[in-house]
Amino acid sequence: MLLMIYGMFTRYSPFLLFFFLLCFFNETAGQQFTVSGFIKDSTNGESLPGATVQVLHSTNGVHTNNYGFYSITLPAGNYILLYSFLGYESKAVALTLDGNTTQHLQLYPRSYQAKEVVVTDKRKDANVKSTDMGKAELTAVQIKKLPALMGEVDVLKALQLMPGVQAAGEGNAGFYVRGGGADQNLILLDEAPVYNTGHLFGFFSVFNADAIRSTTLIKGGMPANYGGRLSSVADIAMKEGNNKNFQGEGGIGLISSRLSFQGPLKKDKASFIVSGRRTYIDLVTKPFINNTSYKGSGYYFYDLNVKMNYAISDKDRIYLSGYLGKDVFSFNNQDRSFDVKIPWGNTTATLRWNHVFSQKLFANTSLIYNDYKFQFSALQNNFDIRLSSGISDMNLKTDFDYYAHVKHHIRFGGNYIYHTFTPSTISGEQDSTRFSPENVFKKYAHEVALYLMDDWEISPRLQLNVGVRYSGFMQIGPYTRYTRDAAGNKTDSIVYRRWQPISRHGGFEPRVLLRWSWNEESSVKASATRNYQFIHLVSNAGTTLPTDVWVPSTYVVQPQISWQYSAGYFRNFNNNMYEASAEVYYKSLQNQIEYREGYTPSLNDPELDFVFGKGEAYGMELFVNKKKGRFTGWLGYTLAWTWRQFPALNDGNRYPAKYDRRHDLSLVGTYDLSKRWTVSAVFIYGSGNTTTLPEKFYFIEGTLVQGYGSINSYRLDAYHRLDLSAIYTPVSKRPNKRVKGSWTFSVYNVYSRKNPYFIYFDQEGSAIDGTLKVSAKQVSLFPVLPSVTYNFKF
Repeated sequence: MLLMIYGMFTRYSPFLLFFFLLCFFNETAGQQFTVSGFIKDSTNGESLPGATVQVLHSTNGVHTNNYGFYSITLPAGNYILLYSFLGYESKAVALTLDGNTTQHLQLYPRSYQAKEVVVTDKRKDANVKSTDMGKAELTAVQIKKLPALMGEVDVLKALQLMPGVQAAGEGNAGFYVRGGGADQNLILLDEAPVYNTGHLFGFFSVFNADAIRSTTLIKGGMPANYGGRLSSVADIAMKEGNNKNFQGEGGIGLISSRLSFQGPLKKDKASFIVSGRRTYIDLVTKPFINNTSYKGSGYYFYDLNVKMNYAISDKDRIYLSGYLGKDVFSFNNQDRSFDVKIPWGNTTATLRWNHVFSQKLFANTSLIYNDYKFQFSALQNNFDIRLSSGISDMNLKTDFDYYAHVKHHIRFGGNYIYHTFTPSTISGEQDSTRFSPENVFKKYAHEVALYLMDDWEISPRLQLNVGVRYSGFMQIGPYTRYTRDAAGNKTDSIVYRRWQPISRHGGFEPRVLLRWSWNEESSVKASATRNYQFIHLVSNAGTTLPTDVWVPSTYVVQPQISWQYSAGYFRNFNNNMYEASAEVYYKSLQNQIEYREGYTPSLNDPELDFVFGKGEAYGMELFVNKKKGRFTGWLGYTLAWTWRQFPALNDGNRYPAKYDRRHDLSLVGTYDLSKRWTVSAVFIYGSGNTTTLPEKFYFIEGTLVQGYGSINSYRLDAYHRLDLSAIYTPVSKRPNKRVKGSWTFSVYNVYSRKNPYFIYFDQEGSAIDGTLKVSAKQVSLFPVLPSVTYNFKF
C-alpha cells in the first residue's frame, strides 16, 4: 500500500506541484484581510450549508460549505455584509475591516413550528450562478409532502421524479441515472457508502426521512471531490440534533412506525438525535398463521439512525453518526420440514473532525466504516444449504477548503479505503457429509484517491470549476489464483500471501465545469468529466436484489471507465420564482460487466462467468420548477437512448440496455389550500422497459423448448400512474401545545393502472392431442393502494 502511494507521488509530483502552485496563486493588490465564521439556525443550532454572505454594492460574495463555514477576503475598508438564506430573515452587519475577523452568525427563520426548522432551499439564483450541472436538492420537508407507497416516505423514490433518473422497476427504490447501472450511483449517508439501499426486497429505501436533513443528487459534471462511481452521487446528510431544546417526532403508518428524539447534551455545544423505524408486518400476520403449517414464517425490517456532535471550541467540532438496518424474511413449512431464512442489512459508522486551521483553511477528517451482508439458509429434512455474500470497508478521508481569494475557492484532499469482498460463498451438509468450496473467493483490495479543484470566478459573467482526481486500486492477498484448461479444470495455482499485490489499476480523472451568464437570469453551462469505478455489482435479474454480488477489479475484471459531456441552458423567471433548464449529455462506458449467456450459479469463482463490453448513453433533459407561492412543484422530461455491446453476447451486435427508456415524464405539484390542508399530486409516464422474450417454441424429444431472439428486443407496455395525497394539520387554539399532530392521506396508483412487472408464458392443453396453447401473461404488482399515516411532534 505504501509503495503504491509513494509511486503515485513520485511519478506525478511535478504535475501536482505545478497544479498546486497555479491554483494557490493569490491576488494581493494592497493589504487584505479575511472575515470567517459559521452560520447556524438560531432555533436549533443546525449549520446552514449554502447560506450566502454578500458584500453590499459589489459582486463579491461566498457560500458556506457543508458545515456552515464561510471565509471571504477583502481589501481593508468599511463594508456591510448581508447574511441570507431562503426561509430565514436576512441580517446585515456593518464591519470595519482592518484585521482578520471571526464573525459567527445565527439566522432567525421567518416562520417555524415546535422550534424546528428544516432547511428548505438553496440560494435563490444558485441554479444560474453556480457551475453545478445536473444537480438536484431535496429536503425532508419537501419529500414528506409527496404521495408515498403504503405511506412510507422515501428519499430515493423522490429522486426518481427528477429528469435523467429512472426507477429500477415498479415500487423499487433502486434507480438508474443517464444510462448507468444501479451500481454506478455512489450513495452516501453522512459520507459512508451504502451498498444496498432497499428494504422489503427493494420496495422501500433504508433512509428514514425523520433522520434526514437534506439530499443532494449530482448526475452530471461530478466535481473532483467525489469519485469511485460513473453516473451519480446521492449525498444524504443526517440531522445534527437540536442543541437548544429537547423535541421528538414520529409517525404511525399501515406497515411501519417511527420515532425520533433530539436535544442538547450540553446546551449550545453538544446535541444528539436518535431515530428508529420498524415494520410490523410479522406481528399483524402472526395470529393468522400460528395454527397453520406455516407457523414461524414472516418478514420484518428495522433501521436505527444515531448522531451526536460536540463543539470542543470555536475551531474544533466532532461528529459521530451511525446507521443500523436489517431485513429478515423467513418461510417455514412444517408439513414438508422446509425452513428458509434470508437476513440482510447494512451497518455504517462515521467519526468526523472539523478543524479551522486559519481564517482561510477549513478541514474535515473522517474515519468511516460500512458493512453489507446477505445470507440465505435453507433446511429440508437432513439437507442444509447456506449462501452468503457481502462487502465491508474501512475508509479514512480528509477534505480541505481553502479560500485563497474572494474569486477562488480551492478544495483538495484524499482518501484511502480497505475493501473486503465476499461474493457468493456456498456451503452445506447432508447427514455426515459436508461440502464447501475449495476457495471461499474472498478478495481484499486497497483503494486510494487524491484530488484538487478550484472554483474560480474569472469575472461576474464567467466561472470555472476545474479539478483533477487520481484514483488507484490494488487487489491484494491472501488469495489463491487458479489456472485452468480449456474445459475449465484446474491445472495449477498461485498462492498470494497477506498484503501481497495481485493486480493494479488507476488513472487520472480530469473534471471541468464552465458557466457563462450574460445577465442575472440566464446562463449556459458545459462540463466534461472522466470517472473510474473499481467495484462492480453483478446482477442476473432485471432489478437490484439483495442476491446481487459486489466484486472488485482484479487481474480478470478491469475497472469501469466513463467520459461524460454535458451542456445546458439555465433560466430563472419572475424574480426567481421559476427555474428552468435544458441539458443534453453524452456518456461513453468502457469495461461493462454481465454474466455470460446460460449462466447458472456454481461453486466456482463468479468472475469465471463474466463477460465484458462497452456502452453509450445520450439524451436531453427538460426541467421547470416553481419554487415560491401556495402552489409549488416541477415538471421533468427526459428523452434518452442507452446501448450496450458485448462481443460474447447477442452475436456481438449492439442492443438496448435493460434500463433504456425513450421517454420519461414526471409532474409534481403541491398546493397549500389553507393552514390546515396541503394537497399533492404526482403523475409519472415512462416508455416500457426492454426485456428478452422467446420468439418461438418447438419440441425436442417431446420437450417444449423456447427459442429466444436478440437481447432486449421486446419493449413492455408504457408505465404510468397518478398518486395523490392530502395532509391535514389541526390548528390548535393553544399555540404552546406540547404535542402537535397531522394526518397524511395518500392514494397510490389512483386509477389502478396494471403496469407490467414481468411477463411469463403459460401452457394449457396437451401436445399429444394437439390442444397445447402457449400464451404470454403479464404480472402487475400494485393496484390502487390507499394509506393513512398519523405524524406527531412534541
